[in-house]
Amino acid sequence: MNLGQMLQQSGAIESMAGELGIDAQTAKMGASVLLPAIMAGMGRDSSGSSGLGGLGSLIGGMGGGGLLDAVLGGSPTPVNQGNEILGQIFGSKDVSRGVAAEAAGATGIDPSILKKMLPILAMAAAGYMAKQNSGSAGGGAGGGALGGLLGSLIGGLAR
Repeated sequence: MNLGQMLQQSGAIESMAGELGIDAQTAKMGASVLLPAIMAGMGRDSSGSSGLGGLGSLIGGMGGGGLLDAVLGGSPTPVNQGNEILGQIFGSKDVSRGVAAEAAGATGIDPSILKKMLPILAMAAAGYMAKQNSGSAGGGAGGGALGGLLGSLIGGLAR
């Protein structure tokens, strides 16, 4: 099962759709195009010896699995945290805008919706990985286990 399917089962895609005022199918289509770029960015950032480099520390400092909970909660998602993750993995807002524009071309979804979707998806993905890592690493924040999970999820996206 890939990350998109996992996020859909967790309710994150439906939650994001409601928050953005779009139908669940549009959210799913947008997520299926944006998640590979987010995961690739996380993979590039994982070159540090701790498995996810600075990203693992950033995610842990933001509350780890609580990032997914923030997306699933009934309140609007605090996208500043998602934007911080995107800044870490993409390096600039221009790259994020480019990812959204490319996804818009591939899906026909309005780029402004995809730009709003990016930080929410980044938070959901990071939070999901942190929750999985805390379970597989006995509650620790070990980057090696998180890096291994990232590798398996990136592999699942390619299928």
